[in-house]
Amino acid sequence: MQQESIDRFWDNYISKTKSYNVPDKSVRWYVKHVERYIHAHPGLRLARHTAQTLSDYLDDLGRTKGIADWQFKQAVEALRIVFVELVRAPWAEAFPWGDWTDSATALPNDHATLARDYSRQPAEGLGMNSGTSLSTSEISFIKSVSVAYPEHFNKLISAIRVRHYSIRTEQAYTAWLARFIGFHGMTDPMRLGDAAVAAFLEYLVVQRGVAASTQNQALNALVFFYTHTLEQPLGNLGAIVRSKKPRRLPVVLSRDEVHRLLLAIDNPAQRLMATLLYGCGMRLMECIRLRVYDIDFAYQQIMIRDAKGGKDRVVPLPQRLTAPLRGQLERVKTILSKDIAAGYGEVFLPDALARKYPNAAKEFGWQYVFPSAQLSADPRSGKIRRHHVHENGLQKHIKQAGRNARIVKRVNCHCLRHSFATHLLESGYDIRTVQALLGHADVSTTMIYTHVLNKPGVSVLSPLDRLPALHE
Repeated sequence: MQQESIDRFWDNYISKTKSYNVPDKSVRWYVKHVERYIHAHPGLRLARHTAQTLSDYLDDLGRTKGIADWQFKQAVEALRIVFVELVRAPWAEAFPWGDWTDSATALPNDHATLARDYSRQPAEGLGMNSGTSLSTSEISFIKSVSVAYPEHFNKLISAIRVRHYSIRTEQAYTAWLARFIGFHGMTDPMRLGDAAVAAFLEYLVVQRGVAASTQNQALNALVFFYTHTLEQPLGNLGAIVRSKKPRRLPVVLSRDEVHRLLLAIDNPAQRLMATLLYGCGMRLMECIRLRVYDIDFAYQQIMIRDAKGGKDRVVPLPQRLTAPLRGQLERVKTILSKDIAAGYGEVFLPDALARKYPNAAKEFGWQYVFPSAQLSADPRSGKIRRHHVHENGLQKHIKQAGRNARIVKRVNCHCLRHSFATHLLESGYDIRTVQALLGHADVSTTMIYTHVLNKPGVSVLSPLDRLPALHE
């Protein structure tokens, strides 16, 4: 009789996987995930499991050496079907399934947080995805060019690192150098000059139709290369065809739209991050990379370190976020203690801090405020670390929340920063204060928000409204 009940359970489970569009070839792995979970809790019926029981299991699963992020996500989805569809546990619908899957996305080796590793040669790993949408063929091409001219690429990267430019800049400049060399038939750039650079920049506009910012980035990369690597500064590039830069105003949400957007994010961790973007005016990666040390409850402020341009700044910590952030840090402390007990607990430390302070990587203060759900192994050093969550999860949640809240505007993470600045100016704060909070080097960058407030024509009465009423 008991075997019949077990067989019926698995028949029902397999049937439910179909409604979740699980591919036939994956069903057996879903079954294995559930079997492992059941075997991990002998003698405890599924109906008596709690949200904490499942959370503890997923915590331990995230420490399993060698498990890939897709396998972890598959396990979460497999258990979701069990508790939502079969057991129908009262806590299952509200369980943060999405938080576990989103926070399990591993950072790729070329991610800006991890890519700068001074233990390797500068040109190793060139051409990886640097935040732009590089195709596999582009990645392969950039690698092949760097292999053909390793001296140029190594010198370029060394010059960039001496000046402490961001890893994004390093990746972008090396990619543009590779494209430039490829455009000229793999000719050594030492044999090329002003005319070759001008021809390449015109090609980008005339043949490729790139935006003005893209052409300017290519120009900056080549000027930097010739000036600081080859020490052959470019002269007059002549009247090259320049891409016209459109003048666009930032997308700003009203206060009501921001409120609706935040309410539409049902994932607690994702909502907390989105609220920080708006409440503090942070950039996306500034929020994702927050560490425990950066949160100062005594002075009710947050320190944003090594932001754009390599600068630090302080922003106010909204009072209504004090309790949620304290709760998040308690969760981080619990994760750290379990990681250390399991022989792990390290996080990535910037630059040479890991060598200078060998024990700092396991200190609570250096832990990420928003940690990944699972550990991952560095392919170069082999060290097992817990990184921060991948930014794609927050981007996805905010876009979906915009649709769910029926906001017609183009909603993304950065529009919350735009809204923060605009709403401060609407409240009467001066432009210099807003500039400091946003971390803008030049006040002219901040002035764009005054244009949002003073759109030409907004206060003008249309002549149509002066006509008598129209009757059809």
